[in-house]
Amino acid sequence: MGDLFEISAYQTSASEFFDKILQSHADLVLDVRLRNESQLCGFTKKKDLAYLIPKICQADYIHDRFFTPEPELLDRYLHHWVRWDQYAQEYGRSMEARNASAYFQEHYGKYSGVCLIGTATAKRHSHSEVLLALLERAGDRVGVNTCEKIQKVF
Repeated sequence: MGDLFEISAYQTSASEFFDKILQSHADLVLDVRLRNESQLCGFTKKKDLAYLIPKICQADYIHDRFFTPEPELLDRYLHHWVRWDQYAQEYGRSMEARNASAYFQEHYGKYSGVCLIGTATAKRHSHSEVLLALLERAGDRVGVNTCEKIQKVF
């Protein structure tokens, strides 16, 4: 696999969102959000992105719940019952227990560029940041092909 990128579905316009994906040259946009079907998602609803990403960006779109945080953990973070560092640590442990890096390589290793969709805002982090770091560490450990370049796009 080649490059790995991250983009936020929040606090962005459609033109900025799709331009950033196009600039990344990703051939897969991997949606790792737990909640991506409500009206609050605007143009980034799952069904809309499944149509728009291939049309606008000539990339595949996949929503993979394997990488989503547990609903209880996410709710605790969103309601400020746990700090970011605690949330990140718990999510990271969960991904390591699921062997997320091997799963990622098996399912998405064929893509030359993958853009993760997360939910970061100016005031809030996203689990996609933790996933990105985990995949980078896994790439360093095995020495090949998981992540050659990590870049934040949002």
